[in-house]
Amino acid sequence: MEIKIFWSALAEDQLKNIFDYYKEVAGERIAKRIINQIAERVTILEKNPRAGQKEELLKEYSEEFRYLVESNYKIIYWINSNIITISSVFDCQQNPEKMKELKK
Repeated sequence: MEIKIFWSALAEDQLKNIFDYYKEVAGERIAKRIINQIAERVTILEKNPRAGQKEELLKEYSEEFRYLVESNYKIIYWINSNIITISSVFDCQQNPEKMKELKK
């Protein structure tokens, strides 16, 4: 069974915001590298969908949210059959309670 990875609109917006921020403060090359590192980290899920730990702050949702860490970002995802949805790219420097504002 082939695993498909889908990025939610929220996660895509967050990646764009991360890129825009680092482009402004560190330059386009650094911004691209950070985004590429996040995207590369997600590829581990193609072979091992349950590689990430369960996200305890989101346990009240019906989905079982898991996360991977890349630098200071949590890549939050959930699995439905053979589809993995990247729900959010959360900056761990924020208040963890903001993670509960997750949209799918």
